[in-house]
Amino acid sequence: MNSHNARKSLPDFTQGPILKALFTLAIPIVFANILQTAYQLVDTFWVGRLGAEAVAAVSLSFPIIFLIISLGGGLSIAGTILVSQYKGRGDLKQVDYVATQTLMMMILVSILGSIIGYVVSGPILKLMGAEPEVLPLATSYLQISFVGMIFMFAYFVFQSLMRGVGDVKTPLYIVLATVLLNLILDPLFILGWGPIPGYGVSGAAMATVGTQGVAAVIGLAILFSGKYGIHVKWKHFRMDFSLFKQMFFLGLPASIGQSTRALALSIMAFLVASFGTLTVAAYGIGIRVFSFIIIPALGLSMATSTLVGQNMGANKVDRAETIGKQGSLVGFILLTLVGLLLFFVATPLTAAFIPGEPEVIASGSLFVKILAFSFGFVGLQQTMNGVFMGSGNTKTSMILSIMALMVFQFPLAYILSKHTDLKEVGIWVAFPISNVLAATISYLYFLTGRWKHTQIIEPAHAKLEREVMHETMVEEGVQ
Repeated sequence: MNSHNARKSLPDFTQGPILKALFTLAIPIVFANILQTAYQLVDTFWVGRLGAEAVAAVSLSFPIIFLIISLGGGLSIAGTILVSQYKGRGDLKQVDYVATQTLMMMILVSILGSIIGYVVSGPILKLMGAEPEVLPLATSYLQISFVGMIFMFAYFVFQSLMRGVGDVKTPLYIVLATVLLNLILDPLFILGWGPIPGYGVSGAAMATVGTQGVAAVIGLAILFSGKYGIHVKWKHFRMDFSLFKQMFFLGLPASIGQSTRALALSIMAFLVASFGTLTVAAYGIGIRVFSFIIIPALGLSMATSTLVGQNMGANKVDRAETIGKQGSLVGFILLTLVGLLLFFVATPLTAAFIPGEPEVIASGSLFVKILAFSFGFVGLQQTMNGVFMGSGNTKTSMILSIMALMVFQFPLAYILSKHTDLKEVGIWVAFPISNVLAATISYLYFLTGRWKHTQIIEPAHAKLEREVMHETMVEEGVQ
């Protein structure tokens, strides 16, 4: 039986209603992201049972792990972009080849990263100022996390590649299964039960690595089966350095863009801390709310990226542009409605996070209300980011992310809080201003149409001409 015919039938996003395609992709991605958040909350809950030192150990490790996630997620985006464009062009051979090369590259990067990370975990944590009683706990947690890095990266590849061909439901089912598994493994490895001893903070890392391992094995089995839109083949497991180079320089800007967000939050935390504990608490609540709001925006961004990628691959540039316009409108309207809702429930919502603290509730709810005004622009900016990613303009996306966070947000927050009478409210005001500026610049760049001229895969006609020329040369006895 022809392997292509055995593949799961996937929708053709290069034709048909755009809004239907957008929601078909975005909704499962949003649910998968929500489940990932639930996964983290379960970890936080069980580690919290161990006391302040355990929480401090995990908290200290988190920025390093987030950087790893940013690196892995960014590099795997290169696979998403290339696969989506080849899928749009209908070139399933190249889909399979690129998928295999992406997997191989990520495995090599993860092995190298695991070794380096394991060795330097202790020194890095010491450099970060880990207290003597926290250092061994944090080191053990981080080293186990680095050992499991290959599973994390393998699953990143699976999720990214499946999204590239338009299958977002299969990764959702796997994430759901791993969240349920984590509900069992977390208390089992952290606290122990029966013959299984409690490993404390190390147990939390072991549970995470275990669930990631299960997810990675299932994902790889699906890729090797060839029945779900992609067929990873052993014969393609040979290093294609030219493709490695292309994927690296396509994925690196995405990694930097994602890492910039983590860095910006860390820098902002220093500024917020200068205004005291009350402001830190209010900021923490506002950022938690914002982290939930960004989930649907990211879902739209990823869905837009897949749709634009497939249509660029099919040389339907005008349709890709229409996707960008309709997607940005949907993002703006939906997130604006969410912002309006949050504006009216800001006070009770803040009180739910920290009851019995009227000053914190007042400051935190003011932050949420001010943030709420710009949620529509967050939806717009993230959708534009999806357009740039899908068309292969990852450098543009990176520059706009750095500009939004480092050129607009932090300098504005510093000036408004330190050099005006607004004080900490100046930090709150800086968020919507930077969101509006970033969205406006992103959309204006989109309207220039420069993003449409980026070419990351060989045009179908050029490939055909090359193959015909090769066959002619063979027939004429040149080779």
